[in-house]
Parts: sequence; structure tokens; C-alpha cells
Amino acid sequence: MSIYLARPLIKTCVLSLIISAPAGALALAQTPTQTPANPAQQDATRPPGTERNQTVPEQARPTTQDPTAPPGTSRPDPQAPPGTNTATPTGVPATDTLAAPQTPATVTPPTTTDIITTTGTEQEPRDPAFPASIARPIPPLPNLTRLGVTSDNTLTLSLNEAIRRALENNNNIEVARNDVRLNETTLRALQGIYDPVFNFNPQLNNQVQSQQSTLGGGATVTTTDLTGNSSINKQFNTGGGNYSFFFNNNRRMTNNTFNALNPVYSASLGVTFTQPLLRDRSIDRNRRDIRIQRKRLEQSDADFRRLTIDVISQVQRSYWDLVFALRDQQNLIANLNLSRELFRQTEARVVAGASAPLERAEVQTEIANRESSLLLATQSVSIAENNLKQLIIREPAAPEWTAQITPTDEPAFDATPVNLNDALAEARTNRPELRRLRLQNDINDIDLKYFRNQTRPRVDLQSTVALTGLSGSPVRENGTAPLILGDPAQNSSAFLLDQINQLRTLQSLPTVTTPTIATTNGVPSNLIGGYPRTLANLFSFKTRNVVIGLTIQIPFRNEIAKANLAGARIQKTQLEASVRSQEQGIEVEVRNSAQAVETSRRRVLAARAARESAEIQLQGEQRLYQVGRSTT
Repeated sequence: MSIYLARPLIKTCVLSLIISAPAGALALAQTPTQTPANPAQQDATRPPGTERNQTVPEQARPTTQDPTAPPGTSRPDPQAPPGTNTATPTGVPATDTLAAPQTPATVTPPTTTDIITTTGTEQEPRDPAFPASIARPIPPLPNLTRLGVTSDNTLTLSLNEAIRRALENNNNIEVARNDVRLNETTLRALQGIYDPVFNFNPQLNNQVQSQQSTLGGGATVTTTDLTGNSSINKQFNTGGGNYSFFFNNNRRMTNNTFNALNPVYSASLGVTFTQPLLRDRSIDRNRRDIRIQRKRLEQSDADFRRLTIDVISQVQRSYWDLVFALRDQQNLIANLNLSRELFRQTEARVVAGASAPLERAEVQTEIANRESSLLLATQSVSIAENNLKQLIIREPAAPEWTAQITPTDEPAFDATPVNLNDALAEARTNRPELRRLRLQNDINDIDLKYFRNQTRPRVDLQSTVALTGLSGSPVRENGTAPLILGDPAQNSSAFLLDQINQLRTLQSLPTVTTPTIATTNGVPSNLIGGYPRTLANLFSFKTRNVVIGLTIQIPFRNEIAKANLAGARIQKTQLEASVRSQEQGIEVEVRNSAQAVETSRRRVLAARAARESAEIQLQGEQRLYQVGRSTT
């Protein structure tokens, strides 16, 4: 029984020497040695020289190693026949393939042909003293396939190319770019108030009016006017004035007996000019709106620059996040491979009996933990890649979404310290949000100027200078006309003449001949003619119309303008405080960022030194592990 109990100890000691001892010691291990009564049991987890002595029973002394057998092939205990109770003695480590029988007399060692070892598809006979023990396979690498990404679709991308794609395809940049264009169109629309406007107004007017006076030209007067008026109006962009260049034409027909001309053609050509002298002279509503819109256009441009800077920063951050995620994934793959290699070595020692199964469980736990970390790193790669794709791809259904991005740029390290003063000066000059606040302050200055101007009274100068022309057809032509005309029932002279002629007729006398007189139309010759004569008279500059006047409007209290002016002054104070607050915020951001960059620079230098020291330490630990001086 002592032979069967001592053989596991011999196997453990010999395998430990084979793994950790130099080549010279291997030859020595092949010679027969006499095992003392209390051999020192070696722990595979301890370096050589740190063994602790353990008392072995007299019955558990090992047998002599066969000199012809290779090192590490000591004969194990024979297995007990089926149905025989076995137990492991106290103080002797038990293995999953060895068991000590209760009664040595009942042990029947198996023959050589009863025990075979299976390797692949071939089976070779083994010594009956060696039980069958197959090493567990190394756990495979986990599946690193990412959802929605095909491995055959690779997008090679540099940082500059990513920035270019973002500037062309980023939807947020496109929105900001269209905001600038929209403000440009709004500005052009406001400036359109100064465009000249041509007006043409043709009109036909027919009036029939009853007259209450005998001088009205008849009991009922019918008048028909055909009008064709045209004008060009324009607002001045300086001074607040406006002018109207007009050309009016009219043709009138009437049955009024007092009119000497029928029809009558009239025309007028002139200009009307209005100039504010107090209110609206230096600034009016139109000029205020245009100036404010120009500032808003600059604000939209500042917003576009700020958003572009943010997107470029996000692209750079996402690009380097992807680079880091890919490198972290590769590092974790390497770490997992190291754990798999450690599992292979540990499994070999466990199978050989040089290590306890507990060490295998520890390595398996480490492999599982590193697999979990690798899966999380793969998820981080997908997140970083999707964040970068969101910044550089326009359409949500673009084929680039299924591509696997491969960064080509390597991070560069600049050891130059940050110049804080230069960074602060550049931030105060170029920060878009600070420029936007300053433009808002300019808008408030425009409001102050406008509302202050609106508190003044309105005094406008108005003037009109016009040329006129007139012509027509005379109602009566030159010649002779009877002295008495008209209806005897209405005209007394005609009634008297009619009575005289009746009396002479009764007396058989001839009627009285109505006397005639020479008549003229009384119209100057330069007024007789049609519309061409009217134009000739117009451009003869003999008739004109000049009007000069003032329009004065004085409000008694003008509370609207005063309240608007007070509100603009309050906004001025608010904006000044906002600008100071923004400047302080930018100061803090620049200082913190500069300190962060400087700290990162120093950490990189320290990390380089730590990496070099860690490499030296790793090399030393590897040598110690190779010679058996270290177990990890």
C-alpha cells in the first residue's frame, strides 16, 4: 500500500523539476534516487527553495524511478477494480485520475493492453501504470462580429478626409449654412424698399349731375373723364426723403354750355419731394430694420462658424476615440491570448499532476473576465464608429453605414508647452459666441439711436414742381350768328320776336328778319388742337406749378417713444453684463483647457517613463517565470 500512496508525490516532484530545473538537473533526475522517510513535498505554486516539509507515512514511501523511463513518467498507482471502495489518505493530495485502494490485497494491476491513450483518431497503448488523462482544449476567442457592419466593406479614412466629409455632409452644418442664406435673403428683401416703383393708373369716370344754378351750364351736366396717370416713386436710403416723378393725362367731354373747349386735353409733368427735418431724418424704421438685419446676418455667420468649429472638434474627438477603441480592442485580444496561453500551460501542469485543479479554475475565471472586457471593448468600437459616421454621412440609408472604418492617422505628440497668454488673446478675438454678444450690443445701439430719434417732433418739407399743358376743340367756330336764339317759351327775346312776327303775319306783312352778328370762339389759337398740342404746350415751359410747404406734427407726450427708449437702455446694461460674464467664462475655459493640455503632456512623458520601466520589469518577471522563480 505504501507504494501506491507515495507515487503521486514522486510524480509531482519530478514534474516540478522538469518544468523549472535546468538541463543539467534533468539528467540527474533520470538516475534512481532513494527517497527519505519524510520527503519534502514541493508546491507547484511556490518558487524553488520555498518548499515546506510534510510528514509522509511509512507506507507512502515512493518506489525507485526507472532509469530507462523519461523524466516525468513515473508509474502512478494502479486503479482499483470496479466495485472496490477507495479513499485518499490524509495528507496526500488527490487528483482526478488517481485513487488509493482500501486493501492492497484486492488490487489487480491492469495490463498494458487494457489502458490506451486516444490522440486524435489514432489510439496507442500506454503503460498500465499511467491512467488516461486528456487536457482540456483552450477556450476559443469570442465572436467579435459587430451588428450592421460587414467585414468586406472597409472605409479607409484619414482625419483630414473625415473633416472634409463632415464639412460637406454634416446635416447640422447644412442647417447653419441655410440660416446664413436665409438671413441674406431677408436683408435683400428689406433693402428692396429703396427700389424705384413704377405706377400706372388708367381710369374712366362718367358723371351726370344736376345743376342748381343757371350758371351751371345746363339743368343736367354730363361729364366723362378718361385718365391715364403714371409715376415713379423712390425712397432715399440716406436722409429719409422720398420723391415721386409723375406724368398725368386727362381727356374730358361735357355738355356744359359755358365750356369753350370740348373735349379738353390736359397733361402735367413734375416731381414731388418730401424731406424729414427732425424725426426720421438720421434714422427711420426702414434704415433701422436694415441695419439690424445686417448685424443678424453677421450673427448667423458667427453661429455658423461656432457650429463648424464644434463639428470639427467632434470629428477629431470621435476619430481619436475610434483609434483608441480599436487599439484597446487589440490590447484586450492580446491579453486574452496571454490568458489562453496561461490556460494551456496550467492545463498541462494539472494534467501532469504538477498543479491543482484550482489553478485551472483561476485561469478560466480570468479568461471569462477578459472575454467580457473584450466584448465591451468591441461595443465601444461600434459606438465610436457610429458617432463618427453620424458626423460625416448625410443620408441615414447611405451604404457607408455598413462599412468598417479603418483610421489611417496616428496620434502625434507635441511636447511644446501651451502659451496661455497667446491662447487667451486668440480666444478673446475669435470666439464666435463672444462675437455674437458684441453684435447683439451693436443691435441695441441701433435701437437706442432710433428710439431717441422718435422722441422728436415731425417736421417734413414738401415741395412740388410741375409743368402743365392744355388743348381742345372749340365749341363755336368763327363766323356770324343770329342775335336772338332759343326757345320762345324759355327765352324772352325769342318770345318777343315771335309775337312781332305773328302780328305782322295778321297784317299781311313780311316777318322780321332776325339780325345777325359776327361771332368768335374766344379760344387762343395755341389751345386749339388735340393731345399732341397739349404735349407741345406742356414742353413749352410756359405754364408751371410750384408748391413748397411744411408738415408739422408735435405729440403732446409721446409715451411710446419714451418707453421704447427706456427699454433699450435697460437692455444695454444687460448686454454689457452678459459680455463680461461670457468673457469670464471664456477665460475660465481657456485656462482650464490649457492646464488640462499641460497636465496631459506631463502625464504622457511620465507614462513613457513608466512604460519603459514596466517593460524592464516584465522582462525580469518573464525570466523568473521561465526558471521557476515566479508563478505569475
